[in-house]
Amino acid sequence: MKLPHPIPYQGSKRNLAEQILQMFPKNFNRLIEPFAGSAAITIAAASKFKGKQFIINDINTPLANLWREIINNPDAIVKSYHDTWHGQLDNQDQHYYNIRTKFNETQQPDYLLFLLAKCVKAAVRYNAQGEFNQSPDKRRLGKKPESMQSDLLRVSKLLRGRTTVYSSDYQDVLNMANADDLVYMDPPYQGTGQNGGFKYAGTIEFDSFMNALNLLNDNNVPYILSYDGRTGDKTYGSPIPESLNLTKIEINAGRSSQATLLSREEYTFEAVYLSPALTAKLASNQAPVNEALQSELFAH
Repeated sequence: MKLPHPIPYQGSKRNLAEQILQMFPKNFNRLIEPFAGSAAITIAAASKFKGKQFIINDINTPLANLWREIINNPDAIVKSYHDTWHGQLDNQDQHYYNIRTKFNETQQPDYLLFLLAKCVKAAVRYNAQGEFNQSPDKRRLGKKPESMQSDLLRVSKLLRGRTTVYSSDYQDVLNMANADDLVYMDPPYQGTGQNGGFKYAGTIEFDSFMNALNLLNDNNVPYILSYDGRTGDKTYGSPIPESLNLTKIEINAGRSSQATLLSREEYTFEAVYLSPALTAKLASNQAPVNEALQSELFAH
């Protein structure tokens, strides 16, 4: 059955989740996502019974609040989305802008869900004042209420009672992690998504982030980092220091849509990096891995 994904989000790893889950150790306590966004990896892990508890965090407070409502009070979100979605049928554009204004005034999370479902490319854009300013996609109405209801209720069932949601600095969340956990990180400022032109709610300083990874290594915390990528000969993201001793795995993310528009045969490869603690667990056969990944692990 197709996994539920109620929150559309540019850069989501929903299409790569199955491949990323192959890099999970067999046994761990909590899965921690410090940059959760659509929480695609958490949803996939919960559906495969990987991890006993989940921590999802996003510095975007309304998004974190939306996750709390989806998990703990889905019926209210279902009703709100139904009413908001049907309200657009007489005047789509004006309705969208009215909801956008209400969201910027109130930060109400259910308004954010409608905006994400309806905005261009599901791309989160904020102006210098911190206001959501993405435009509506005039070609579609957004996910239908019936489909959204199914996704909301299914995700709530997967995550309720074993998920904690935070809206904190990522370093505070990483400080919670220990050697029995697994951390999955997809920072917003690296990789192909960086060229989408959107302004994320929050910024991350490169050296501070590298220091945080080094501290995770010192504490023997297993982690997976989605960080950079390439399309053809073009690469994205600043290089990771070799001193971190991470194992790089490339995932084929499919044909580049931009290259297709230009009639070129180019494919996008997204890179994930495995921490020393994680590669040690995988190489000790605590989890089955595919042959390509196994050869990468034993090459290090």
